Amino acid sequence: MAALVIDHSAGRKSSEHPHEHRPATPDTAPSRERVAMPPVTVNGVAISRKAIAAEVQNFPARNPGEGWRAATRALVIRELLLQEARRLDIVGEQRTDQDGRRETVEDALVRGLIEREVHVPEADEEMLRRFYENNLRRFVTPPLLEADHILIAARRDDKEAFAAAREKALSLRSGLAAAPERFAALARDCSDCPSATVGGSLGQIGPGDTTPEFEAALGDLAPGEISSPVETRYGVHLIRLTRRIDGRQLPFEHVRERIASYLAEHVSRQATAQYVALLVGRADIVGIAIDGASSPLVQ
Repeated sequence: MAALVIDHSAGRKSSEHPHEHRPATPDTAPSRERVAMPPVTVNGVAISRKAIAAEVQNFPARNPGEGWRAATRALVIRELLLQEARRLDIVGEQRTDQDGRRETVEDALVRGLIEREVHVPEADEEMLRRFYENNLRRFVTPPLLEADHILIAARRDDKEAFAAAREKALSLRSGLAAAPERFAALARDCSDCPSATVGGSLGQIGPGDTTPEFEAALGDLAPGEISSPVETRYGVHLIRLTRRIDGRQLPFEHVRERIASYLAEHVSRQATAQYVALLVGRADIVGIAIDGASSPLVQ
């Protein structure tokens, strides 16, 4: 379960400082490598190569073989569920989502089957409280830091400019060692960040709000301390920590519904996986190996 996080950056414009970052988008372009695709059948019903090829786009993978196996497995399980729904004469009532999209007849059949055949026990109050007590660290607001900085902007691929930025930052740091109270004035005069207009203040910063190098340097500072020059892809920074705000424990009442939703989803997912394993164990599947079960795992 993911830790509960309060977004303290809501309302902050991205232009206030240029240090927010996100992971690079993975390359999901299809590989030109050819994959051997044996015929696949489920209780005698063929899964066409065309259907598998179309499904592969939903399963980005490191290589074509992994993508083919993931797509084939998904289609085999879907076919098993549809066969079982029809065997049990499930009537699938199509639903429309909040965006007006209507589910397909097959999706309605699968959903109807799961709702009828997969029984998910509801967590009682004792179970919810026990989960809370056993996972207290998951229910803590993230720590916040209040900090100021001076940015000497430079691109890493411009070695001359970056070296000059480094030298300027070192010179400023030397001056601040003798007169730390001049930090805000130097930020207004020398910083290349928009925060210069407010004396270099970045306000409250939470985990992931800045680059890894910036965050690591900030985490090593004591309140009032000024860092040595810190290099990031934006240039060279001098950082001053002004305040550290520790995370606080959220009371059970504030997270009860989230715990209930998490446990319901977790148990439902587990019960559905076990039900699918039973169907796989009873089925005649050719062309791909999928683990199954010969007896119920959970009632």
